[in-house]
Amino acid sequence: MSDRLPPLTALRAFDAAARHLSFAKAAEELNVTPAALSFQIKSLEEHLGAPLFHRLNRAVELTEAGRQLAPGAEEGFATLRAAWRAAQRVTDQSSVTITAGPAFTAKWLAPRLFRFAQAHPGIDLRFSATLRVLDFDRDDVDAAIRFGMGEGKDGLFSQRVHDEWLTPMMTPELARQFPTPEDLLQAPLLHQEDTRFLNASIGWPAWFRAAGLPEPDPGGASFSQADHAIDAAVAGGGVVLGRISLTERDLCAGRLVAPFPVALTTEAHYRFVCPKGTETRPQIRAILDWVLEETKTLGPYREGRVFVRAADVSG
Repeated sequence: MSDRLPPLTALRAFDAAARHLSFAKAAEELNVTPAALSFQIKSLEEHLGAPLFHRLNRAVELTEAGRQLAPGAEEGFATLRAAWRAAQRVTDQSSVTITAGPAFTAKWLAPRLFRFAQAHPGIDLRFSATLRVLDFDRDDVDAAIRFGMGEGKDGLFSQRVHDEWLTPMMTPELARQFPTPEDLLQAPLLHQEDTRFLNASIGWPAWFRAAGLPEPDPGGASFSQADHAIDAAVAGGGVVLGRISLTERDLCAGRLVAPFPVALTTEAHYRFVCPKGTETRPQIRAILDWVLEETKTLGPYREGRVFVRAADVSG
C-alpha cells in the first residue's frame, strides 16, 4: 500500500463533507457544485481503495475508514490555515490587530487611537475587544493587552506596562454631598464584577478597611463590565471604585473627581503580550513603545495618594 498522499483538493472536499455530513453543505462551503465535490470524494475513495461514506437516501454517514480519516483531516487543515495566517502576519508590515478587554478598549485604547495614527500613518491598527483566552496560532491577533496576575506563559513575550490602582470616584455634585470617607457609608455605591477573579479583593469592603472604616452595606447597582459602572458614575448614579487606567479622561475633563487620598493597589497589572520573537517586528515594537509612552500620563494621578495593598486588607 502506497503512503503517497492524495490530492489536497480531494482531502479538502472530504474534510468539509465529514464535518457537515452533507455533500450539498460541503459544496456550498467550498463554493463548488455538489457534482464537483462528489467527484473529488470519489477520486479520494479510489485512491484509498475503500469507501469513506455510506450514501443514504438524503444523508451520508462516515464509514469506519472515514471515521479514522476525519479527525486528522480536520486538524491538518486547521494547522495549515493557522500557519498560512502566521505567514501572512509576518509579511504584512502595514496592519496590526491588537486585542484588549472591552472596558480598556473603550476607555483607554480607542480614545488614544488618533495619536497613534498621527505618529504612525503607515500602520493600520485594528482592535478586537474581548476577554477570551487567546491562541495566537489560531486567532487573527498579533498582540494583546491583558489585566491580571502573573507574567505570561511560556512561548510568549510579556512586558508589564501599567500597575493598576483604585480609589473612590464620583461627580463633583456627589462629592459635595459626601465630603468625607465616612460619608461614603451613606452614599450609593456602584459595584463591579469584572475583578472578582483576583485572589485579593479590590472591591468596596477592602477599600473601607484600608480607610479604617466599617464595611458598607453590600447593596447597590452591580455591573459586569467596569466601563458600564464608570458611565453610571459619570451620569451621577453613584460612587465607583474607579481604576485609574479607565477613568483618566473623565478625571481630566472634570466629569469625575477622586477626592480621597486612600487608594488600593493590587498585584494585578496590565501587560503587553505577543508570540515570542514578534516583539521585534517594527509595527509591534511601535505599538508597545506607544503604549508605554501613553501610560506615563497616568503618573501624576498618584501624587498625594496613600496606597494600601488590597492583599493586606482583604477579608
